[in-house]
Amino acid sequence: MSIQSLPRCMELPPRLQSQLDGAEGETRQKAARLVVDLATTAGADGFVKAAHAHVSGVSVITGGHGLRRFLSDLSGDSSGVVAIPTTLNSAGCDKEKMQEMDIAWPDFLEQQFEIVVAYERLGIDATLSCTPYDRGITNPEGIASWAESNAVCFSNTWTSLITNRESGLSALATALTGYAPRWGLHLEENRIPNIIVDIDCQMETLSDWSVLGDWIGKQVKPEWDLPWGPMPLITGLPKHLSFARKKALTAAAANYGIPMLWAIGHSQDPPLNRNENGQWQAPENGWQGKLTFSAEDLQQRYDELAPKGQVDLVVIGCPQASLEEIRITASAVRSHAEFGGKIPDRRLWVFTSGENYQLALADGSISILEESGALILQDTCPEVTPYNRQHYNHLLTNSLKAEHYLTSGLNKLPTSVMPIEQCVAHAIDPGLSAGPRPQLQAKAQPQHQSAKTY
Repeated sequence: MSIQSLPRCMELPPRLQSQLDGAEGETRQKAARLVVDLATTAGADGFVKAAHAHVSGVSVITGGHGLRRFLSDLSGDSSGVVAIPTTLNSAGCDKEKMQEMDIAWPDFLEQQFEIVVAYERLGIDATLSCTPYDRGITNPEGIASWAESNAVCFSNTWTSLITNRESGLSALATALTGYAPRWGLHLEENRIPNIIVDIDCQMETLSDWSVLGDWIGKQVKPEWDLPWGPMPLITGLPKHLSFARKKALTAAAANYGIPMLWAIGHSQDPPLNRNENGQWQAPENGWQGKLTFSAEDLQQRYDELAPKGQVDLVVIGCPQASLEEIRITASAVRSHAEFGGKIPDRRLWVFTSGENYQLALADGSISILEESGALILQDTCPEVTPYNRQHYNHLLTNSLKAEHYLTSGLNKLPTSVMPIEQCVAHAIDPGLSAGPRPQLQAKAQPQHQSAKTY
């Protein structure tokens, strides 16, 4: 492709043109073609240099044989390495805990190793974490190209690093070239709140914030005009929001394509004016929705999500557990351990990143959890792990992100939700959820209708 075949308003940066011409090897040429095609399709007005990329599509069950062939082709070009710092999403297993995870998938570890090594040949830092914002970025500002939904919403909301909601392929193309099409959330005029949400209840546990994020997404109506996704402005928040609360809120909100939000008093101010009473004025085309989240809404969701039958496994860490989440879980476990409580049959799995594992190891949290019978897993997350269905057919978690994807994604498992303290209680005492295991059904509160035209 040449500059002449692009729209007149769009010019290629000289280096991107050079990559497109093949001057930097076949792999970067392929990536440049995709970047240019995406820009043309999106109607972008040009290109922007990216500061960081985060690539998804790592687990064996995510991409299968096609992913392995694709990466083998790309990584066969020794000159085809990433042009900007790039991190990698979670894998499908902890390579050191294969026996404990009981993965009944032929040659799973060998296939997973092949995928990760191919990414490393491309120069990607195999962090194997779905939380690149948690101790992963030293200077979170500029334009990024991230392909993990929870990370997109966290970054755009709480940091100065701006990213569109990329696919694994588009993020990889930007990683290899250093350029992204300039469009969408890169443009300030597209980062405008379009829903207003008032919190009218006490928010106490991390799960409360997860429920809130998911609840907002479920209220979206197909007739609302949301060209860049729902972007809520949230009022009525408490004075303090911990890192883990921020993470729980944006991770669950991302379930429904929310790419960013405004948490008044905690995130950057929205690009709106205030009236004489100090209230935020509606955007130019008005609020698409005005919502109030009440104590009744919160309790209703917990009632719908409570276990209704035998729980086989409790999973904490979706997205991968922060140090705060690990400490909360360890504290809950210790309160039972002091009275002789133990976790039978490794019924509690805690997923975290390698960096947070080391920090939790240093402060004693890992010892508390492991001595009580929990299984601590690194480099993977609950969504992309292939569970052995001979043993696990009903999961319990503290995360609405986990519930959303475990019930509708790769595993399709009945999944219940409770705060961490109650999750730990169920892990220690299987009798708390005695009864037939539930069957996977339509969600008690249906997903919002889509206005997409395919």
